[in-house]
Amino acid sequence: SAGAPRPLPSSGPKSLREMPHPLATSSSEEMGPALTPSPDLLLPRSIADKDLSLPNGTPVDTSSPASSSSLLNRLQLDDDLDGETRDLFVTVDDPKKHVCTMETYITYRVTTKTTRAEFDLPEYSVRRRYQDFDWLRNKLEESQPTHLIPPLPEKFVVKGVVDRFSEEFVETRRKALDKFLKRITDHPVLSFNEHFNVFLTAKDLNAYKKQGMALLSKMGESVKYVTGGYKLRSRPLEFAAIGEYLDVFSLKLGTIDRIAQRIIKEQLEYLVELREYGPVYSTWGGLEVELSEPLEGVSACIGNCCTALEELSEDMTEDFLPVLREYILYSESMKNVLKKRDQVQAEYEAKLEAVAVKKEDRPKVPTDVEKCQDRVECFNADLKADMERWQNNKRQDFRQLLMGMADKNIQYYEKCLTAWESIIPLLQDKPETK
Repeated sequence: SAGAPRPLPSSGPKSLREMPHPLATSSSEEMGPALTPSPDLLLPRSIADKDLSLPNGTPVDTSSPASSSSLLNRLQLDDDLDGETRDLFVTVDDPKKHVCTMETYITYRVTTKTTRAEFDLPEYSVRRRYQDFDWLRNKLEESQPTHLIPPLPEKFVVKGVVDRFSEEFVETRRKALDKFLKRITDHPVLSFNEHFNVFLTAKDLNAYKKQGMALLSKMGESVKYVTGGYKLRSRPLEFAAIGEYLDVFSLKLGTIDRIAQRIIKEQLEYLVELREYGPVYSTWGGLEVELSEPLEGVSACIGNCCTALEELSEDMTEDFLPVLREYILYSESMKNVLKKRDQVQAEYEAKLEAVAVKKEDRPKVPTDVEKCQDRVECFNADLKADMERWQNNKRQDFRQLLMGMADKNIQYYEKCLTAWESIIPLLQDKPETK
């Protein structure tokens, strides 16, 4: 994956319970009206009103839905990663096929090297299958609802289109699973999650999986009815803009993904034709001795073009498409976190309205309302920090992706050009027949 961005200025390796209470140092006068949105939800005008420009003088459009402060950070590329501060390294490799009576599946070796005190050993090596990665992601979503959890590659493939046990598919999935774990490893909160620790270190996950089933079903029910049917009045402007951005982003990326797949399909169809086209010149050359050399040259030239096109198609299938799919899934994950944030805000608004109705009985804001506001503030802070982190990763990943695509296309056309130029001398050196 691309180089990891700098650590976030958010909650760090602390749990939400350890976060300082936003109301701890605020008096009732400083709080303002009970229903007034938090200032953190609005764009800072001092920054938003300024005209930003890149170092080369190019003006920057500040209408981006992300916060202005994150925009300023995104103008600088995070190439200078401070490797010395990293204390956890995880890799996924060595896929192996297991054939059992009931099923056939692939496992991957997950190797961990660390100096963190939370780990008993400096190095671990365990084998995990796809459903183990899926378990980890579900546990992270359950235990870290305020954070953006990286997506996994899709589990299912269309029957007859892709063989899920083929070497190409397994390698593509291995890369995606490796990137998934590296995303978590680089996150200042998720990397300290106890379930992540168990995933990296436990020889057998089955005991842990059975342990959490009953609790998970109970939590699902409680989350479903947390707002009691209360509908959120409106998202704060900043989060509404993020939602709109994600809708447009996923739509555009989906369009690029569909067109790219059509292009690859057409390239493969063209490749089939080329493979039939080249040998015809060899057959022709066998019939006419005086033309055999140039005709064989054309046949070899077309063969070289076939090889170049095959490499280009493989690069697009293995390197380009997976990144598009990852970010489409990433945007869906971010939308889900936004919905959870809306749930918490809706619960907060419902409690505030209930307090307003009974204000003659309770002159002070109840503790449960303050705790709910605390949850909203923590959700907002974590979501904004993760959105900024995601934007930084996206900028780096797509820069690397597009530069790679440009290089691959240049190489393809250079190979084709070289192939066709090589037969020109064969045609020029032939004496003209009189």
